[in-house]
Amino acid sequence: MSTPVLRRAERAMTSERSLETLAAGFSGRLATTGADGYPYCIPLLYVWMDGELYLHTGSARGHLRSNVEVNARVCFEIDEPDEVFDYGRFECDSGLAYRSVVLFGAIRIVDEITGKQRFCEALMAKYGKPGTRRPKGFFPRIDAITVYAVTVERITGKETALPPLSEQWPAKDRTKTPNARVPAPTS
Repeated sequence: MSTPVLRRAERAMTSERSLETLAAGFSGRLATTGADGYPYCIPLLYVWMDGELYLHTGSARGHLRSNVEVNARVCFEIDEPDEVFDYGRFECDSGLAYRSVVLFGAIRIVDEITGKQRFCEALMAKYGKPGTRRPKGFFPRIDAITVYAVTVERITGKETALPPLSEQWPAKDRTKTPNARVPAPTS
């Protein structure tokens, strides 16, 4: 696996912050590669549990399952946008406050019923409706899902915090092209 240097190193999150962001994130995108070399990317709900990423799909064999059976290497990404902010005089001098995490690893199918049960319980703890009076820990369709676990080989996180108003335009002008002039209107 390549280990590229993070281009915007000033935006790098610590490993701890990356894991916190990953654990708290809502959904992410899983990318796989098929036998034909084409990438495939799908959005999924997930759980960060025991130092691994867990996801699930229906048990019917589809594109994801076919890819995983050919190549266990995957990439998973989450992002959380915040606000757009202005930092300069021109419309293109805009930024976005955000957090994102990308991880690379090897995916495997979790076949053991105890592992699938733990995943389902963690999934409901994360996404379930609080205070529901429905039975807990009972998943009658557990055999109708495929649970996947990703062992992480590399993880990176980046973020840009929303600057205080005193650091945004017009209070502070950080235009990237300070000598640019708006063209005169043409008739």
